[in-house]
Amino acid sequence: MHAAVIVFPGSNCDRDLALAFERAGARVSMIWHKDTALPEGIDMVGVPGGFSYGDYLRCGAIAAKSPICHSVVAHAERGGYVLGVCNGFQILTETGILPGALLRNAGLKYVCKAVQLTVVTTQSAFTRRYEAGQTITVPIAHHDGNYFADPATLDRLEAEDRIAFSYVNNPNGSARDIAGILSQNRRVLGMMPHPERMAEPLHGGSDGALLFTGLVQDLAEA
Repeated sequence: MHAAVIVFPGSNCDRDLALAFERAGARVSMIWHKDTALPEGIDMVGVPGGFSYGDYLRCGAIAAKSPICHSVVAHAERGGYVLGVCNGFQILTETGILPGALLRNAGLKYVCKAVQLTVVTTQSAFTRRYEAGQTITVPIAHHDGNYFADPATLDRLEAEDRIAFSYVNNPNGSARDIAGILSQNRRVLGMMPHPERMAEPLHGGSDGALLFTGLVQDLAEA
């Protein structure tokens, strides 16, 4: 399985994301934001956390207009897999690949801590190795992680079983405790928590590792 991890000015989780994919058995290419095309044969695109373009205008707004993001959108539209973490989730909503928006945290403060998540659905390559209803611990680190969408969109996400993870104790005010959502074809996941920061025992836990190992195994067998 060949994964591409996008690097923007201000990314600070790109290497962490690449290592998580590599430990799971993937081959990884680092792709600069000014590149205009993804390498041939890419199976998965990882859009990492950080502060792309210094979070000017809105978090992820400028990155969503970068040259490489046109190729990321095309990859998703072809049915390719995409994982957006934290700032990556913000970028995916700004491109329109995923619905909704990430607003300022309800407490108006940056939050950085480990939180408990509920695995809402296992019906995706990202979550298949977990159990439905399982509680996992994954860190968050964001100032604008408050997921917002109109009621009709939220109802549709629930009806289509597209909420991947929810917060056990909501740290940011996200609508319906949403921590991560899937695209309609279930091949794009955006989530605010950082599974790559809880992917091996040295991190203090490895609850995030199953996301990467399951994904790599599923795509290798496809």
